[in-house]
Amino acid sequence: MFKLRPLPYALDALEPYISARVMEIHYEKLHQGYVNRLNKALENHPELYKESLEWFLAAPDNLPESIRTAVMRGAGGDYNHSFFWEVMKKGGGGEPNGELAIVIKKYFGSFEAFKEQFSAMANGVFGSGWAWLCLNKHGDLELRESDDQDAPLTQGSQEILGLDVWEHAYFLQYENRRAEYVENWWNIVNWDRAEENYRMIVE
Repeated sequence: MFKLRPLPYALDALEPYISARVMEIHYEKLHQGYVNRLNKALENHPELYKESLEWFLAAPDNLPESIRTAVMRGAGGDYNHSFFWEVMKKGGGGEPNGELAIVIKKYFGSFEAFKEQFSAMANGVFGSGWAWLCLNKHGDLELRESDDQDAPLTQGSQEILGLDVWEHAYFLQYENRRAEYVENWWNIVNWDRAEENYRMIVE
């Protein structure tokens, strides 16, 4: 069965930008809920427990139609959140270095232009969803938003950086001020992990 992956830091590590209370609810209750949902969907198909989240998301047609929607929702919620925790860290922020910095400048003109466009996309997501920096199936860097717990991987894109803009990610601390949450998030971005994500894709 699938299990909730450990956080890479303490619940209060991202304060003051994301409070320990928000992390407790988001990780221990909401993320755990997606893991539980996935296991529930698979309980009559134990042969599928051996597969990975990536396998479910990249090839949903391989799933029995009767459980496909439930599996995709559970797997998407688990995958997206596990990815999200990893691209943040205490003492993060600043700008990327290495190959990712070069390719961001190539596609967006500057880091400042990329940050502005990414933030605008995150603030513009209607309802519940995510904002992503991805490499698409053609090898191009792209900004992409997704609804609910959909993952870019289902469309053939591979995630480099992602931001959860569901209300549960910020409302307890920021109320309806999503733009403030998005702006503060840049202070905890783990650019080292984003660089690793990019390198794993291109290498």
